[in-house]
Amino acid sequence: MKILDQHISEALNDYGRKLQSHFGSDVVAYMGGIHPIVLPHFIEFIEALNRQDKNKQKYPDRLVIVLTTNGGVVEAVEKMVEITRYHYKEIFFIVPDAAMSAGTIWCMSGDKIFMDYASSLGPIDPQVSNQEKKLVPALGYLDKANEFIDKSRRHELAPAEYIMLKALDLATLRRYEQARDLSVSLLKQWLVRYKFKDWIKHRTTKPGSFVTDAEKDARAEYIAKELSNNKYWHSHGRMIGIQTLRDVLRLEIDDYSKDAELRYNVRMYNGLLAEYFEKENVPFMFHSERI
Repeated sequence: MKILDQHISEALNDYGRKLQSHFGSDVVAYMGGIHPIVLPHFIEFIEALNRQDKNKQKYPDRLVIVLTTNGGVVEAVEKMVEITRYHYKEIFFIVPDAAMSAGTIWCMSGDKIFMDYASSLGPIDPQVSNQEKKLVPALGYLDKANEFIDKSRRHELAPAEYIMLKALDLATLRRYEQARDLSVSLLKQWLVRYKFKDWIKHRTTKPGSFVTDAEKDARAEYIAKELSNNKYWHSHGRMIGIQTLRDVLRLEIDDYSKDAELRYNVRMYNGLLAEYFEKENVPFMFHSERI
């Protein structure tokens, strides 16, 4: 088994080096859930990566994060963004498979997002701990509570629904609302600060005219609200592909579908990570060729 692990490690490092060379950057893979328990390990990992190149002679201040996640806690995402932005001026995300929920929010903090035709992001439905200490999608609870309240106003609330509404904890619902509002707020802030920083002129509407700060704010507001619109997506696990992100949300995505070499290297790198991740049965893992 040790020989097998060594072969996997060598192959991962080889594909990692190829991605580093392609992007001229440090490359880090993150796979697994996003939770506050990850943060001490993430800090240590990023600091160790930077110690390998103290003078930034080999790579500029750019980090590429190869991200695969089902989501997690938005507060943890905020801290991870602060950690990476302390060490790097420019951050790209590659989504080889899917970066859902909190993973989508994390991607929105990048200067660029790279996806191919099979990649997916997801609705920004933050996960919060319920009374059983399990992570649950917040928007589903809020939608159902609002539905009960609307029925109550119309005097259409069934007895069973009345019992369920009465049992809802107001402090818990407020915590869910705060998680939703924080997700939207961070996404808007990061889009304007990072993703839209080089959006200087319009290309489709008013071609050639300069983009104003108000227009950037409005676009970020639109994307944030649409991604948190459960009535449109209908499912916490809805996989949103590159075409929908471009056409419906009008979000700029770097499509590497036709770059055969890059697509192969990304898929092989991610595939090996996924195999190792499943074999080790760990909640999360990092990888960098340089550590």
